[in-house]
Amino acid sequence: MCFSLLLVWGCKHESFDPIDNDLSLAIGNKERYILPDSKDYANIPQSAANPLTNEKVELGKLLFFEPAFGIENKYPEGKNTFSCGSCHVPSSGFRPGRSQGIADGGSGFGFHGEARFKNPVYPEDSIDAQGARPLSVLNVAFVTNSMWNGSFGSDGVNAGTEDKWGVFDPGTAINHQHLGNLEGQNIEGLKTHRLNYSQALAEQYGYKDMFDAAFPDVPETERYSRKTASFAISAYIRSLTTTEAPFQRWLKGDDNAMSEQQKRGAILFFEKLNCDGCHFEANLGSNTFAALGVNDLFEVGGLKTSINDRRNLGRGGFTGEERDMYKFRVPQLYNLGDSGPYFHGASKQTLEEVVRYFNDGIPENSRVPQSQLHPFLRPLQMTEQEINDLTEFLQEGLRDPNLDRFVPERMLSGMCFPNNDQESKEDMGCN
Repeated sequence: MCFSLLLVWGCKHESFDPIDNDLSLAIGNKERYILPDSKDYANIPQSAANPLTNEKVELGKLLFFEPAFGIENKYPEGKNTFSCGSCHVPSSGFRPGRSQGIADGGSGFGFHGEARFKNPVYPEDSIDAQGARPLSVLNVAFVTNSMWNGSFGSDGVNAGTEDKWGVFDPGTAINHQHLGNLEGQNIEGLKTHRLNYSQALAEQYGYKDMFDAAFPDVPETERYSRKTASFAISAYIRSLTTTEAPFQRWLKGDDNAMSEQQKRGAILFFEKLNCDGCHFEANLGSNTFAALGVNDLFEVGGLKTSINDRRNLGRGGFTGEERDMYKFRVPQLYNLGDSGPYFHGASKQTLEEVVRYFNDGIPENSRVPQSQLHPFLRPLQMTEQEINDLTEFLQEGLRDPNLDRFVPERMLSGMCFPNNDQESKEDMGCN
């Protein structure tokens, strides 16, 4: 009897991989990092002003990619050619496939958005392109204050900053309406990105019934607007959770979901390097800000930006406070491996370059004062093997391979998406 028990125990002990125990100890409370399923609306963070419903999410899923509402184009050639998805490409981790996204004024797509360039008809100052590398919208429900500078949202880190709302960026005055950070940002974003909505357009392109189902309590005179479109798009992007990434599957009990190398990289992340000192939210980002001394987008050839772009100041560009200068929000880390470049200024092309930048601990931007730099930016003295292990964890361990589940099959308008210009159509094989 004793021999049988020992044999059973011995067999179980022999099949147990100690690295899983080491990783569990490094992480501590694994539950805090488990992301809710995209349909688990009760557990996805959301705004009280915009409760999640399936009707809103399904409408937003279409509006996010629909070029039919791109009607405030600067030149005739741009009409109905762009959408939110022009700059947040799913196969590129819901980011541009290149350093800078271009919506109105862009042309072409390539395979993953990497071949979208300025339409020659548009002067540079007329294109819709932002002065910082667009952030991914994956796991954005866990962001309380959106944008690199955290300027949208009335609570979180913006509580107590009411005197700043609308000062340096008029659009942030919408924070006073307390709609939710994503909802407010997207209302202003739809203006900035030249998208607009009306009942006539909703009827013309087949969306009226979906607006009616998503917003039955909104008066009909207000039901087809930027505000309701923003609420639907915000609901959709709140549902974009990367639950099929190997790390997520490992957290939920599948010890075989990650490779040994990915597990070694994760142990480095959570234990030796203390990366979770900044990346500590469920999305492996945080609503904190850090100056890392990286270059700005104008230095790598970004359009419609310059050394004087206020976005180069990060959080300080929003608050105007010296202590906030050059500090940028800590981004989430899932599916970053789908597309470089990296950092707000797109100064690093690969995740390995990012890891090596942190390992070297030497700032590249001489305009960022030493006094502003985050203390984590110091030589980390990783070995080559550790650099490779950490890169593998970031590249593959945090990669959800099935983002296509968040992409609609077609637009109700029948237009090609996410872009509808002729060059994009040819690139995508869309008629």
